[in-house]
Amino acid sequence: MSIVDLNSDMGEGFGPYKMGDDEAMLGIVSSANIACGFHAGDPDIMHKTVSIALARDVEVGAHPGFNDVWGFGRRVIVGDSMKTIENLIAYQVGALQAIAHAAGHKVTHFKAHGALGNLMFNDEAISEAVVRAVKAVDRDLLYVIPVNTEGERAGERAGLHVIREVFADRAYTDDGHLVSRRFEGAVIHDSKVAAERVLRMIEDRCVTSQSGKRIPVSVDTICVHGDTPGAVSMASELRRCLVDAGVTIQSISKTHQ
Repeated sequence: MSIVDLNSDMGEGFGPYKMGDDEAMLGIVSSANIACGFHAGDPDIMHKTVSIALARDVEVGAHPGFNDVWGFGRRVIVGDSMKTIENLIAYQVGALQAIAHAAGHKVTHFKAHGALGNLMFNDEAISEAVVRAVKAVDRDLLYVIPVNTEGERAGERAGLHVIREVFADRAYTDDGHLVSRRFEGAVIHDSKVAAERVLRMIEDRCVTSQSGKRIPVSVDTICVHGDTPGAVSMASELRRCLVDAGVTIQSISKTHQ
């Protein structure tokens, strides 16, 4: 029987502005990646999201990005040096750790957001900087990263506990990376199509690119983005499909103790 984690990015509103239905999603997923205030989120939203996650027995992880509320962390704002990258990661992870501690919960994992995460597909220097920051702040954090990337290889070299991620609602290129959101078909909106794709990923241990190429992968956790239209419906259909097929949904740390 396969055991996988189901995760979603959350807490991505700001002040009175809401992004996604976090409360509904927290009734479906087993792990939540919470924005830490740079691309989205604020102390109140972070605390509320962590508190609901605790009540629903959902694990929480830090989801840091570039300091880019206006662009939702999807613009590249690297800063002056790799040390800047390390500091922005440490700052955001530490902020969520403090909020989680105050709410009686614990941060168990790390996952980069948006443009920062995208750079880690191919950029070795940035991947190494992110890994150094995670290792310095808390080397026991589970390190969630897409497969077949420089970020995955950097985590392995550093001895982090690497959790390999695939995406339910995103298309793949022939090199096993995500198709850019700039291109048509990059985001999958049909919940049944997404669920069937993920089940094949788990059973066949591979992803299929837009051109039909099959790329071998390990699947530890599956992401459904919470900010896309119909995200809750997609996550619900995905969970139902996996459970009906005999797949156990279980949070990251319980699966990888």
